[in-house]
Amino acid sequence: MFEYAPAPESRSVVDIRPSYGLFVDGTFVDPSDGGSFKSVNPASEEVLAEIAEAGGEDVDRAVRAARTAYEKVWGPMPGRDRAKYLFRIARIVQERSRELAVLESLDNGKPIRESRDVDLPLVAAHFFYYAGWADKLEHAGFGANPRPLGVAAQVIPWNFPLLMLAWKIAPALAAGNTVVLKPAETTPLTALLFAEICQQADLPAGVVNIVTGAGDTGRALVEHPGVDKVAFTGSTEVGRAIARAVAGTRKKLTLELGGKAANIVFDDAPVDQAVEGIVNGIFFNQGHVCCAGSRLLVQESVADEVLESLKRRMARLRVGDPLDKNTDVGAINSAEQLARIRELSEVGAAEGAQRWSPPCELPDRGFWFAPTIFTGVTQAHRIAREEIFGPVLSVLTFRTPAEAVEKANNTPYGLSAGIWTDKGSRILWTADRLRAGVVWANTFNKFDPTSPFGGYKESGYGREGGRHGLEGYLNV
Repeated sequence: MFEYAPAPESRSVVDIRPSYGLFVDGTFVDPSDGGSFKSVNPASEEVLAEIAEAGGEDVDRAVRAARTAYEKVWGPMPGRDRAKYLFRIARIVQERSRELAVLESLDNGKPIRESRDVDLPLVAAHFFYYAGWADKLEHAGFGANPRPLGVAAQVIPWNFPLLMLAWKIAPALAAGNTVVLKPAETTPLTALLFAEICQQADLPAGVVNIVTGAGDTGRALVEHPGVDKVAFTGSTEVGRAIARAVAGTRKKLTLELGGKAANIVFDDAPVDQAVEGIVNGIFFNQGHVCCAGSRLLVQESVADEVLESLKRRMARLRVGDPLDKNTDVGAINSAEQLARIRELSEVGAAEGAQRWSPPCELPDRGFWFAPTIFTGVTQAHRIAREEIFGPVLSVLTFRTPAEAVEKANNTPYGLSAGIWTDKGSRILWTADRLRAGVVWANTFNKFDPTSPFGGYKESGYGREGGRHGLEGYLNV
């Protein structure tokens, strides 16, 4: 077998500053209390930059800047003119895509191949798509004269930092709202580079504001009385707290929370294609995906064949340097997340499931976890019920389509699901019975800016993407 030569992407395309301020009213400013924290490269534990931590006063300043921009500039601006700014941002994202992709992989730990070929094209596509809606809102199906809400508070996670930013900011701006966005504390750098892109696009001051910090910053933003809309992507636990904080106020709320998706493989599925989908479903982005196919349901008659093929495929996965273009599985985003993955994996083994990982050498420094599957899993196991948010797959079996649906729906979550079969009628029958916001058929983890995304039950409510994604940012 041929060995891969290292093929690292150059870091020289990115100029990381030693420290970053907050982006408020079109400029970078120091925090009022001078607090800061460090952003770390999870693949090497190297400190990348010192990041300003926003306190309550800073959040208030950002919300007031957003309100002024909304009332004086962005809200009254004709949709066709707002569209020009969104198109301009989309083009600059494309022009600077290599720089953004390298920075995303450095700060997040995901393979450069994913940042470059998946995240960045989708980021630009979302801005292009919603730019097209900006002057057509009355034709979106939300009434003859839909109006923006005002100031949107947006809190995004660390697994897709730039893509989640695009999912939030693009529809908000297209609908005529202004934004205060808080990126995750472990991955703030691409959001801060996006702030520079807003300056480069001559976006009016205050339309987009970015406040960095941890949970306290997010709490201050969500609870601020000057905010009209809250959009959050992250854990179900934090989502519940936000729902409680917003309850009884006039604020509109969109929540996209956790998941424990079932990937269902029927006996007539094309095995090689299904195995590629299984691998993509759980090991893409190190399993740091809320819609990851973390529960594999295989029909008993083909379980041995599928597992044998899956193990063979997993043995070919390359774990290592996220900036190496040959890498398939990068670094776990943080020490805290790695500890949770390890804890739940140990629980799975202690509860009697059989653990298997392909032989692979993990780097000495950084946060790493080998791709892992558990067989002999039952629905009572914690690894089959709780979101691990890492490269860990639980394998269960079923005998009949009805049993597959029952097991797939036996979860408090309902974000996504996958179906693998040769029969179109079986796809439709199964999809109709699955309680999941997105159902993929003979593929997995496919995203498109024109398609809505969101969940049922504890996976949240509201939709992002597509025409439906505008609704959460309009008075309808």
